[in-house]
Amino acid sequence: MFPDPDFTILLLIGLAGFYAGTQNTLAGGGSFITFPALMLVGLDPLSANITSTIALFPNQVTSAFTGHKLAGGVGEVSLTRLLIISVLGGILGGLLLLNTPATFFIRLVPWLVLFATTVFAWGSFRKQPLHGASFVSKRLLITGQFLIGIYGGYFGGGIGFLMLAALTVAGQQVRMAAATKNILAMAMNASAVTLFMFSDKVHWYAAIALAVGGIGGAFAGNYLLHRISAKLLRGFIVFVGVVLTTWLFLR
Repeated sequence: MFPDPDFTILLLIGLAGFYAGTQNTLAGGGSFITFPALMLVGLDPLSANITSTIALFPNQVTSAFTGHKLAGGVGEVSLTRLLIISVLGGILGGLLLLNTPATFFIRLVPWLVLFATTVFAWGSFRKQPLHGASFVSKRLLITGQFLIGIYGGYFGGGIGFLMLAALTVAGQQVRMAAATKNILAMAMNASAVTLFMFSDKVHWYAAIALAVGGIGGAFAGNYLLHRISAKLLRGFIVFVGVVLTTWLFLR
């Protein structure tokens, strides 16, 4: 792909990266923009998945850095522990991806996003708990984050929704959960990206175009994250989840 770079295509890919980066920062699901965009320009699913993961990593680093003051742990589970769990899960998921086809997980993605969106909607629009109240055990939270880390390293689509669902049900307020999931997404993908960078499945022209757009989207998303109301943010996240779920089932 791109033996002689087509700058019009690269510009369009960069714009897709900007939108995906903004959406990733606010709610997650950015890979559902970059993944099909890369397939539309000729990449096979495995190459699109690996290239998208690498391309969105700078966006995740930028989102994590610019929004880190809002992030935190959940009850007795510190942010540091959640980070370690995410890295370990990301390593395992990345190794699985490099050694198995992604077909099964691609078929599973619509159900995961549907589940995560449903759980997030329930966790967000029920009667709000006291700040810091937790609805899951420490062991369940740790196990759930580890499994999300594996999935994030393997395919990654919808990890933002899954983490938002887990963190809000565990007791975090939506704004803190959005910032926390950005840091955890960066942690789990750091290990996967380290593995993928040595793969011949990476298409670097496309990855760079997406990365540049994604960095801009991170700043736009964090600007909105600090200024829109929590109620509007919850509604936006559920709306995006419904649209993505519908598109994934129909495609």
